[in-house]
Amino acid sequence: MPRVPVGGPMDGPTRVLERLVQQRVEVLLKDHRLVTGRLLGLDEHMNLVLEEAEDRSPELTRRLGRVILRGSNVISLTAPEGTAPVKAP
Repeated sequence: MPRVPVGGPMDGPTRVLERLVQQRVEVLLKDHRLVTGRLLGLDEHMNLVLEEAEDRSPELTRRLGRVILRGSNVISLTAPEGTAPVKAP
């Protein structure tokens, strides 16, 4: 799968994540759970809102629906499908 460049040197983390809105993401939490879903939005504290969220483990997948993930619990966020194209200002 080709890697898509996410941002330039002037992009902050919030701006990079805003490009992922409406895309499927995988979020690794501090307690080592993996939550997947479609990113609906985020705020200045990096709290994330996911739709169609699932809590995935090797043994079990639980459907969660719409969830809010506290930004301080997030270790990493990946977008398996890459990012949306960046429009020039």
